[in-house]
Amino acid sequence: MRAFATGMLSAFAHNPTIAIPDFQGEVSLNPDAVEQSSLRMVIHAASLTVTDDISEKDRREINRKMHEEVLETDSFPDIEYACSRVSGSKITDGQYSVALNGDLTLHAVTRIQSVSARARLNGDMLRATGDFPVRLSDYEIRPITAAGGTIKLKDELKLSFDISARKQQ
Repeated sequence: MRAFATGMLSAFAHNPTIAIPDFQGEVSLNPDAVEQSSLRMVIHAASLTVTDDISEKDRREINRKMHEEVLETDSFPDIEYACSRVSGSKITDGQYSVALNGDLTLHAVTRIQSVSARARLNGDMLRATGDFPVRLSDYEIRPITAAGGTIKLKDELKLSFDISARKQQ
């Protein structure tokens, strides 16, 4: 996930890259009828962490603000995406272009979130890649400010993913 700074002093601010290391999910894929597929994913919000090459002091402060002031992870521990509305087409044997229209629940607010992805099925492995924007204001999250309001977080985040899943026996 990428967040972007804006404001008068944004040139001196960080545009943090945030990793999502702790999540779980389930995919039900019908390769012959993609529209019969579904996805459910739960992200443990407290696991989100800044991965940029910055000072440890800055990393701790950005992580603290993200968890305490933006995500409020004590009150809202999970971020969930559930999708049973899938459309797509086969590009080549085992490769698909898919569009997901699911419900993203973040900060106790649920909104429809569209996600475009490319998926590749290879034996028992599924790999999906893509990116999509999320607006914080859609989830009643107020932007963080610093330096007396001269730096603030832009409303739109960019989420990118490269996820692999293995078929359960």
